[in-house]
Amino acid sequence: MTEVRVTHIGGPTTLIEADGWRLLTDPTFDPPGGRYAFGWGTSSRKLAGPALAVADLPPIDAVLLTHDHHGDNLDTAGRALLPGVGTVLTTQSGAGRLGGNARGLAAWTSTRLEAPGRPAIDVTATPARHGPPLSRPITGDVIGFALRWEGQRHGVLWISGDTVLYGGVREVARRLDVGTALLHLGSVRFPLTGPVRYSMNAAGAVALCGELRPHTVLPVHYEGWGHFQEGRSAIEAELSGAPADIRDRFRWLPTGKGTDVTV
Repeated sequence: MTEVRVTHIGGPTTLIEADGWRLLTDPTFDPPGGRYAFGWGTSSRKLAGPALAVADLPPIDAVLLTHDHHGDNLDTAGRALLPGVGTVLTTQSGAGRLGGNARGLAAWTSTRLEAPGRPAIDVTATPARHGPPLSRPITGDVIGFALRWEGQRHGVLWISGDTVLYGGVREVARRLDVGTALLHLGSVRFPLTGPVRYSMNAAGAVALCGELRPHTVLPVHYEGWGHFQEGRSAIEAELSGAPADIRDRFRWLPTGKGTDVTV
């Protein structure tokens, strides 16, 4: 049995501490109030600051960056910390833009994190699509991450990345035994593009978890920004009508406080 400590810092940003490793997902540490452009005339304001400051973080071994080109996944302060971490894993296009310690992965390719005295972590990139069909040229490349190391009891730790529910994400359910799912939700929409969604909504999360059957689901990426359309209350309303064996898998992380999760 392996205990992992997960600290939700805000938005998509979490600190994952496992067997001596410290991994940071999608670092966003700017203060609230700023407006960020997302391309093609869309933008959003940051409504809440991080629960921890960069100065409060322990030394970070690796950053798991689902994509580098949107400010709600990598902002100015988050970008500034990247050179000081051991490795940045991200998309191939993102690694080309970031350079330095960034390592690019295509979907279903893998790499390994290794350090003396710690179990190696095998990291496999998983598919993600940040919007409707044919949106990739506009919204850009995104990946998720599946983490596997010796001693896991329930299966891999999977970080979905910003994605809608589509065939590529369902492929994760077919190919991987997911024990813990860190799901990016929020049902992102913009006034300019009307009902078009750019991240998973609660109904999609319920449907996906019916296929994944994970032991634990940890929702993130649902609060703190103006373009997130489904907050916790909306997600809980959807969960209230879901089968109990799915509803009971969801676990809410308090911001700024580490939560121990058995993986």
